[in-house]
Amino acid sequence: MATPGVSNAIGGIEMATASTLPTSIPAQPHRVEWRFADVIEITPETATTKSVTLRIPDWMGHLPGQHVDLRLTAEDGYQAQRSYSIASPPEQKEVVLTVERLEDGEVSPYLTDVLLPGDKLEVRGPIGGYFTWTVANGGPLFLVGGGSGVVPLMAMLRHRAALKSNVSAKLLYSSRNYDQVIYLKELEKLQAAGDGLQVINTITRSVPPEWTGYRRRIDREMLAEVAPPPAAQPQIFICGPTPLVESVANSLVELGHDPVRVKTERFGPTGG
Repeated sequence: MATPGVSNAIGGIEMATASTLPTSIPAQPHRVEWRFADVIEITPETATTKSVTLRIPDWMGHLPGQHVDLRLTAEDGYQAQRSYSIASPPEQKEVVLTVERLEDGEVSPYLTDVLLPGDKLEVRGPIGGYFTWTVANGGPLFLVGGGSGVVPLMAMLRHRAALKSNVSAKLLYSSRNYDQVIYLKELEKLQAAGDGLQVINTITRSVPPEWTGYRRRIDREMLAEVAPPPAAQPQIFICGPTPLVESVANSLVELGHDPVRVKTERFGPTGG
């Protein structure tokens, strides 16, 4: 289970290890109220993942990398709460959450199997200030995601594209199977724009016969090949399951990257 809140699906998360926020990021408001959001669209991303587009009254805007808390209340009063990263850029009026269905989850099966446009969801946010990036923060930018951990990283890339930025950026994205790569077509389109973004996929299980990319979990050797050199002082964001996040962060530091520039967000052992 993640901290704060409860975990997963695309953003059940454990917030940052730093004790202070960067001066370029506004401090989190003291109190974030619960409110009802209107579900206006549900879009399949993969066989187990859907994006839920919300219209949230009096939305104050967000930074790429932030999340919201979502709360479901049963007829008997029982409540389940989870945290989900925001997939949409701040330039988009609506808020998009991308949710991966977990078989043993309490919340994600409802969001992916039952929820319909026109329904309402109880949310609060935006939350978080450490795991955020904007074009104003500059680059180079190195993003590492595992599974649904790509969601807050996608918000950063969508923000970069919305502002037509040419800040050098790389995304290293690990998925179990090729058909589980979230945002596959959109990532291909963003890379094809030729504005300095490179997307590198690695598949750990099933790949199509024509696949020529990486076929293993992210390791130190892969990071040495893909990551910008430490001398470039890249801003690094890693999001995914805890083992991946810890392994990647440790390997990058061993390769000479400044720990201060390595920001992490991770899934807990349970959630959904």
